[in-house]
Amino acid sequence: MRLQLALNVKNLDAAISFYSKMFDTPPHKVRKGYANFAIDDPALKLVLFENPDADEHLNHLGVELFDDKDIEHTSQRFAANGLLGSVQTDTLCCHAGQDKVWTKDATELSWEWYLIKDDNPLEPELDASKCCSGGDDQKTACC
Repeated sequence: MRLQLALNVKNLDAAISFYSKMFDTPPHKVRKGYANFAIDDPALKLVLFENPDADEHLNHLGVELFDDKDIEHTSQRFAANGLLGSVQTDTLCCHAGQDKVWTKDATELSWEWYLIKDDNPLEPELDASKCCSGGDDQKTACC
């Protein structure tokens, strides 16, 4: 598993330049209004959403999983502990085909536990500023 940090940024090109230098790695994927870095050291998936009007710099946090069984286990564990927000299967979001489990902490901070099933799907134009927020508008905005 790998931790994910999803940030709202004012200028995507400037953020890509900064984080490429800081982590000494190029982005893994760049789309309109969106970029992500798959960083090995430290093990981090850094996701950038160009969203100049965002009130918060932090978009959401996540955990990238690498096995189908991990999604099922996480969903069952969250349900058993009263943490389960929603489960999405075979969804297109964050410019990848995914299964995911959502929860929110006491401050309403969204956490997504996800498995990438297709890292480069054919996709319609997405509004990256609303993608993967875990909110109700997410389903119509990108998933």
